[in-house]
Amino acid sequence: MEEFDITIIGSGPGGYVAAIKSAQLGYKTALVEKYSTLGGTCTNVGCIPTKALLDSTHHYADAVKSFQNHGIEFSDIRLNFEQVFKRKSDVVTKNTQGLDFLMRKNKIKVLQGSGSFLNSESLKISHADQTETVIKSKKFIIATGSKPATIPGVTIDKKRIITSTEALAMKEKPESIVIIGGGVIGVEMASIFNRIGTKVTILEYADNLIANMDQELGSTLAKILTKEGVEIKRQEAVYKAENHGDKAKVYFKNKQGLEQELTADYILVAVGRKPYVIGLGLENTNVELNANGTIKVDDLLQTTASNIFAIGDVIGGAMLAHKAEEEAVFVVERIHGQKSHIDYDHIPSVVYTWPEVASIGATEEELKKRGLEYNVGKFPFAVNARARAGMETDGFVKVLSDPKYGELLGVHIIGARAADLIAQSVTGLEFEITAKDMASICYAHPTYSEVLKEAYTIASGEASVNI
Repeated sequence: MEEFDITIIGSGPGGYVAAIKSAQLGYKTALVEKYSTLGGTCTNVGCIPTKALLDSTHHYADAVKSFQNHGIEFSDIRLNFEQVFKRKSDVVTKNTQGLDFLMRKNKIKVLQGSGSFLNSESLKISHADQTETVIKSKKFIIATGSKPATIPGVTIDKKRIITSTEALAMKEKPESIVIIGGGVIGVEMASIFNRIGTKVTILEYADNLIANMDQELGSTLAKILTKEGVEIKRQEAVYKAENHGDKAKVYFKNKQGLEQELTADYILVAVGRKPYVIGLGLENTNVELNANGTIKVDDLLQTTASNIFAIGDVIGGAMLAHKAEEEAVFVVERIHGQKSHIDYDHIPSVVYTWPEVASIGATEEELKKRGLEYNVGKFPFAVNARARAGMETDGFVKVLSDPKYGELLGVHIIGARAADLIAQSVTGLEFEITAKDMASICYAHPTYSEVLKEAYTIASGEASVNI
């Protein structure tokens, strides 16, 4: 029976980062993965393939709608649906091959199969060929992630009632699709399919899209998606979905209780994700679960079994790949005796629609609820020279700051390159830099980042020179 210092179960962003960090610090490391490729949901059926499709469909939509404004003309523009999805698969393959290389480079033992605890020190790995391997480990890190969730009355059959996983593997373009849920996954999927000519309808239970972010971001995104042809129905309670063979039907009620129904080629369920702990054998350890099915951990991400830790989606919180990566490094460095820390308020959220949406820190709604005073600095992309040059004038930056000391409380962006711009604001919040100081540094001209500079300036109580 082989013994390891640290064994990680699950090879998603949290798992593979934990494995690499463990090996780099000199620990004999094993990585257990039930599927045939490394990378977990993010690399195989989540973040990476979704972004590949978002980029491809963005190029196509630009060619159809805006290239002529740039003086670029085509006699014929057509979508090669098969190539779009082939490129997505090629991107995934290159990423998984890169992970294989990193495992070999760092001398990490990869064990392909489903891991199940025999006790707190031993793990059984059941392989695809029906054989089994048992290993021992001084420490374990559970990084098994999450799976798509659903709602009562809606059974995912993976044929007509699908999740994002099946949507990422379609063989032909659907004519229509209804998306249940207007969160991050829902609006990104809506963007992909709307751009290629699919009739897209979003059914959202809340009164706003991306409801966990600043409300003004969600309302602005809704206006932009509506302008692009996405039908958005808010405050709709879905209670049933049916597979009718070549079509699917969804039933829902509006806030007045009026029953409605829609028929489409597919019903895509995007109502969030749930932690994946099935088959882990946690009952053979002292690991406890919370009422919502997540693994119970303390501030050090240690479970109720002293040698077992857990990270990522399986412990709840924001289900973000970069959160899992931060937790991976945190846990391994803590095991190693280092004094690492994580500030969950300083982990950015990003939506990869176009324009992109990005957020860090407190929203206006949260500050109002807490009874805190704040300054608002808001600046539109429409006034920015670089945005005008690139025909990317939708959106704004909103900076929230403390009126007494000027400390940044939150930054919210909807606009071109928001996903990249937010990194600067993360620095500002992490190191408690004031809005005035953030405004006082030099920004290259012309760039989208100047929208941030102007928003910081206004939040600090000074007048913008560009309005």
